[in-house]
Amino acid sequence: MTPADMEARIVRYGDLQPCKTAFIDAHTPGSNQKENFTIIGGGVSESPDQHVHITTPHGFNIGAAGQPPKCRNSLHNHRTAEVFFILSGRWRFFWGEKGDAGEVILEKGDIFNIPTNIFRGFENIGTDYGMIMAILGGDDAGGGVIWAPHVIEDAKDHGLILGANGKLYDSKKGETLPDGVDPMPLLTQDELAKIDCPTAAQVLGGYVRRYLDMVALSGEGPVKVIGENGIIRDKPGFEIDFLTRANASTEMHSHDKPSVLMPVAGHWRVEWEGGSATLAPGDTMSVPENLRHSAVPSMSGEAALYHVIATDDPAGQTWRNG
Repeated sequence: MTPADMEARIVRYGDLQPCKTAFIDAHTPGSNQKENFTIIGGGVSESPDQHVHITTPHGFNIGAAGQPPKCRNSLHNHRTAEVFFILSGRWRFFWGEKGDAGEVILEKGDIFNIPTNIFRGFENIGTDYGMIMAILGGDDAGGGVIWAPHVIEDAKDHGLILGANGKLYDSKKGETLPDGVDPMPLLTQDELAKIDCPTAAQVLGGYVRRYLDMVALSGEGPVKVIGENGIIRDKPGFEIDFLTRANASTEMHSHDKPSVLMPVAGHWRVEWEGGSATLAPGDTMSVPENLRHSAVPSMSGEAALYHVIATDDPAGQTWRNG
């Protein structure tokens, strides 16, 4: 594969195209400055303005959220796995229908495998613009977002209506629901009662892993972060490995499915049969199936990278960590 062909499969951090109208809370004070990025796959954006950088199916979606300080993402739920790692900034994740059931603070490199069937939200509590990278299970990411009822009601007060077809309509622009399209119904009390609400101990013990702890584990080969035998023991339709200078190898290898390389620290030189490229934190590289390649740090200093590949498991969390 030529360098030009591979460059088309690399989304550079500086080339990311944000969308500020991706979701129903785009006008809601406190959430109206967030930027949504869809890097690989269609994601779950509710807006036609969302740019998709790489449309090739991978068995999962890659996205990102960028937010200035004190900006939050409203409480929502997904039908498939949602995994975040912190690229920059300091972030508070919270859960429960009202966001008051528990919280965890995450920093650079930390990873959170958020369980399905819980309401979750997050906010940048740092002092600078921050970015979190996301992996969503399935090629269609479960068909969209399920919002907490108060989020839909708040959005309507600020001019945005979500149709039952999953599309947004902005009354401030004179848009109305098309004929035959009803508003997205609010979850009933019976439906809300079926939403999980784990304790903080369950979340911290089962779903969160700290960057420095993974660095400490990386001396004897790649750290299986999420997988059947991972330090987060789960089967969400993909696996995630953690690489550092200590466990990176120049040995060429390949996979039978497309894989994704996502640096979080340092610069990484990726070589393949036909060329090479250097990745920096925030870059995302899609490696085609059956292409022999390797990835190693290209400069001295701290270096860490997440590697994602689909599995044949269903695109949703099938196990619960206790």
